[in-house]
Amino acid sequence: MHSNLCLVIVWSVLALTLCQDVPPFTEDCQHGMYKNHDRSLGVPPTFKVNLDKDPMTRWNDVMKHKGNEMKAMIGQVKNLLNNISPKLIETVEKYLPNIINKLPSPYDVEIKGIAMATGAPDADVLLFNIFYEIFTVCTSIVAQDTNGTLYHARNLDFGLFMGWDVKNHTWLITEYLRPLVVNVEFVKGGKVLYKAVNFAGYVGVLTGIKPGVFSFTLNERFNLDGGFVGMLEWILGDREGHWTSFLPRTVLESAASYDDAVSMLTKDELLAPVYYIVSGSKPGEGAVITRDRKETANVLKLNVTAGDWYVVETNYDNWSNPPFFDNRRKPAKKCLDETGQKRSQFPSIYDVLSTKPVLNKLTTYTALMRVDTGALETYIRYCSDPCYPW
Repeated sequence: MHSNLCLVIVWSVLALTLCQDVPPFTEDCQHGMYKNHDRSLGVPPTFKVNLDKDPMTRWNDVMKHKGNEMKAMIGQVKNLLNNISPKLIETVEKYLPNIINKLPSPYDVEIKGIAMATGAPDADVLLFNIFYEIFTVCTSIVAQDTNGTLYHARNLDFGLFMGWDVKNHTWLITEYLRPLVVNVEFVKGGKVLYKAVNFAGYVGVLTGIKPGVFSFTLNERFNLDGGFVGMLEWILGDREGHWTSFLPRTVLESAASYDDAVSMLTKDELLAPVYYIVSGSKPGEGAVITRDRKETANVLKLNVTAGDWYVVETNYDNWSNPPFFDNRRKPAKKCLDETGQKRSQFPSIYDVLSTKPVLNKLTTYTALMRVDTGALETYIRYCSDPCYPW
């Protein structure tokens, strides 16, 4: 499998070098994709998670419907780790159960509850949650139209280098993740407090919206002082850093305004460097927060008066150029510019996120959010061949 993966990487880089500005890698901006999306095939189910219930049981309904798919996903991850080194699995089974008890509340109990509901070992469910702290590849957009309405959208890409299916030209982990995509409404006091797009079995939040207040997406930031380092420090006893997807869930529960959310996401120490992309409900409320583990490196804000009516974030710092072999930023900005501010709404932004390589073999779902109305639309995505691996 490793030799096949190496061939895929070499082929991909060579193809991009030769075809950077032509299909299928950087294709013409797509149109009409939102209208023509087959919603009967690509809309995930919605579940309610009652925050007033015992954390041990609040995910039971989700697991009743998605537990088998979660266990299949975990089995695939363990197979991949075993192919790298059987000692990795021994380490997971030996040490991870003890780590669960050191997680912040309520995530420790929720993970145990998911394990109990599905019959999966505690260590396996924690492993499933840890994977997202280490590597995701995404594209996020916040755009303001000429009426001052804000739209927040993202593609979530996951599974890079985690097993390439040579026969079907797909990433194995990505294929296992798509059936796990769910919309979750977090309820408190009988009312929906916030909404999220989750992978069933995952207790953090990567994409979320608090209606009328703010929305956020989380993108991985590639950095040498990355998630592996932070996770190792946390395991060895340094627990000052927040898990990057636990912090946003805390912010969704407690932030009373867009400014509160931005402030909370810029201050606390994290396990991994990330980008938090945030949108509010009022004109001008949009930002990309570039986080180091210990501090905030940069905050890029909408500046409509200067012509900056949108912000785009993939997985590279906004003040530097992306590598030539992974330049999703360029086609995303090109298509937004072609669309124009006046037509910046769900359909046109969906088209941007449907343009290759913004849409690629790693893309699991597209989410569209509008804070002022509380709208959240989620679509499971597939990238038909020819399509770039990432």
